[in-house]
This record gives sequence, structure tokens and C-alpha cells, in this order.
Amino acid sequence: MENKITVQPFQFKQFTIQQDRCTMKVGTDGVLLGAWADVSGVQTVLDVGTGSGVIALMLAQRTEQAVIHAVEIDAEASAQAVENMQNTVWANRLQVFPIAIQDFVREAENRYDLIVSNPPFFTGGTFSHSQERNSVRHTVKLPHGDLLAAARSLLSKQGRFCVILPYMEGLRFQELARDYNLHCTNMTEVHPNANKPVERLLLQFERHERPPVQSQLVIQAEGRNEWTEQYVALTRDFYLYM
Repeated sequence: MENKITVQPFQFKQFTIQQDRCTMKVGTDGVLLGAWADVSGVQTVLDVGTGSGVIALMLAQRTEQAVIHAVEIDAEASAQAVENMQNTVWANRLQVFPIAIQDFVREAENRYDLIVSNPPFFTGGTFSHSQERNSVRHTVKLPHGDLLAAARSLLSKQGRFCVILPYMEGLRFQELARDYNLHCTNMTEVHPNANKPVERLLLQFERHERPPVQSQLVIQAEGRNEWTEQYVALTRDFYLYM
């Protein structure tokens, strides 16, 4: 008999994420993006590839009235995202579309002040034994060009498009974005600790070009779970023990 691994819910301060039916679990990348994205003046939000719905829910917590749409192609994940959202006080502002973003773009009538995505990023290499995980993390189902085309089509005139990517993939994404007339206006380099190089890039794109704001974020100080003041300030509204 095959043993099933129990996947525990992830408890945030104001909501709980059930994730046993989602391939990708709650992780640092998603939390960073949900906490970092600029929500000032935002009335409409789109989360591309919402998974369990964690980023959409973080953005709901950070805004008072914004309507938040979330797209998720995986049927099990989209159903679980719906359940997670329905169990919050923001349920009336959240809606999940179980569809590929490529199809969503063709049907969408809305334009969004903020689009966010924690996108797939392995553009080559060997697929692992976990086909489900590969479908999420490889760019086969969501090429970066398709994601950028969707953002260009769906952004409002003054809208912002925010992603998190590994360092090299993030640099390539910036170059590709120029082909879609999307310009990087904010970039935060994320270090796992002060002694390690940049691992992730938090990137914000807009239609209008201007010199990008650049900053750095260090997650841990010397010891394990010894969080920096920067990281605590960014995530304290969400993590239980921050």
C-alpha cells in the first residue's frame, strides 16, 4: 500500500492556506512577491498562476477595496484556491478563473492596475520524475513571451506588472520585456544571507520608461531563522511568528 504524505495547511496571521491539492506549496518566493508588490492606488489586480491563492490573498489583505482576479490552469489547484479564498473576509473581492492565461487574455474585458506572477522559470534542462512539478516550474505551458504579451494586453495605462525570478532568468526576462514595450522601473536583488550572492530578483514593469529604482533585500543574518530587520518589516503582517 502506498503511503500518502500529509500536507499541512500554512497558517498566516489573517488567513490559512490549504495546499494538499496544489503541486507548488507556500514558499518564500510567493510571500516575497505578495508583500513587495506596490499596491498604491490599485483598484484591480490579476494574479497569473495563482496556485493555492496565497499571493492573491496577501494582496487582498493589503488593499481595502481592490477586486482581485486569479488565473490558474490546474483544475485541482484552482478549486483549492477558491476554497482558500472563500474562507476569508475578502471572499467577495476575489475570483478564480480555471483557465490558461493565453485563453483568459482573449476573453478578458478588464484592465488591471496590478498584475503579479510567480512564473515558471526552467527554460531548459532535464525534466525530473515529478511531471506535475515540472508542469508548474518549466516554461512549457507558460512561455515568458506569452506572460509578457498577456501583461501588455491586460495592464491599465498606469498599471504595474510584478514578478519574482531567479537572478539569471530575471535578467533575461528584463531583456525580453523590452520587446513587449514593458520597462523595468523597480528591481530588488534578494540575498538569502549577507554572505551569499543574489538569488532572486523582484521586478516591476510599466509601460512608460524611467530610471529603475534599485535596492537589495537580505533575508537572513548570521544564523538560521535569524531574520534581518528588512525581511521582518516586509513580512511581519503575514507570518505568524514575525
